Amino acid sequence: MAEQLIFDLPVKQALGRADFFISPSNQHAVAMLEGWRDWPERKVILTGAAGSGKSHLAQIWADEVGARIVPATEVPLLMMEELDGSSIIVEDADQPLEMAAETGLFHLHNLVLASGGYLMVTAKTPPSQWGLKLADLNSRMLATPQAALLAPDEGLLQAVLMKHFDDHQLSATPKLLTYMLKRMTRSLSAAREIVDEMDRLALSQKRKLSIELASEVLDKLAPEAQ
Repeated sequence: MAEQLIFDLPVKQALGRADFFISPSNQHAVAMLEGWRDWPERKVILTGAAGSGKSHLAQIWADEVGARIVPATEVPLLMMEELDGSSIIVEDADQPLEMAAETGLFHLHNLVLASGGYLMVTAKTPPSQWGLKLADLNSRMLATPQAALLAPDEGLLQAVLMKHFDDHQLSATPKLLTYMLKRMTRSLSAAREIVDEMDRLALSQKRKLSIELASEVLDKLAPEAQ
């Protein structure tokens, strides 16, 4: 089928509190972040697999407390003297880090807490699996309270799918949603990618939303989940 040329206009990814759906898979982490003023030693590690909503939840917390978000690999580039009293989110601390990054994270940890700020560290896995080489940093991360985001449950995935369809001004039937939920990869990022691709094909091929269209997209994006 010939495809119509379409403009690839991005759909804004909403990362506000109103766009974050709470379910049994994330309610413990949400409650812990809402109680940030009571964190022991003013720090927490937020863990969750890719697509679990980790970045979204971290952004909500950053907006609430005015925290600065920094990738773990860029910690050595920070001007530490400018961070006195700041709250910081260090993202993806479980990726392999050079010793300079580990040393920088150690000093950042101490500076933020000593100056009255709050520290959040995000990762896919708990710190016991990071393989940190700097013993002092490792001990501090192991002693940090953790909030874990679990794999999204079906209710959460359905709510997120409906939200993405609504963002694209599309209406999915309950039958279509049920079909997708049974066959898709269980991650929030997968939900967004699937709806984005369905919208692209529907526009370019002048097709309506259907189970057939969903099947094509699911086969293309996540054949292992079929």
